[in-house]
Amino acid sequence: MIVIDNSADFLFDRDLLQRVHEAAGAGEREVELILTDNARIQELNRDYRQIDRPTDVLSFPLEDVPHMPMGTIVISVDKVQEKAKELGHSTDAELALLYLHGLLHLMGYDHETDSGEMREKEAGIIRALHLPDSLILRTQ
Repeated sequence: MIVIDNSADFLFDRDLLQRVHEAAGAGEREVELILTDNARIQELNRDYRQIDRPTDVLSFPLEDVPHMPMGTIVISVDKVQEKAKELGHSTDAELALLYLHGLLHLMGYDHETDSGEMREKEAGIIRALHLPDSLILRTQ
């Protein structure tokens, strides 16, 4: 289940996000999704990662406890709109790609330290849901 805080009043396809959630194997585990702007995500990026610039997606996993939420994903809708326009696909597709990326981080995947497992998992879900493969290309 996805609990959404849409402080940016961004219109999007909730069903597509739920399909991503299920395809990733998150099942009934709850995830909080916060949709915000570049200014707010830059604050979070600075405070939690010591990187003082906006980013597209941040993941904040919670301790893996049964029946508890997996964590929080924060996505900049400004970045969603910029990348969708730049790469020529819909904002729904871009949001789904970023949600997938954040969700896999919540599930314990880490493309910065693994041997390609996260990219492989992303690629399979992207193909299964017929999403643009631009996320894989820009994280290689």
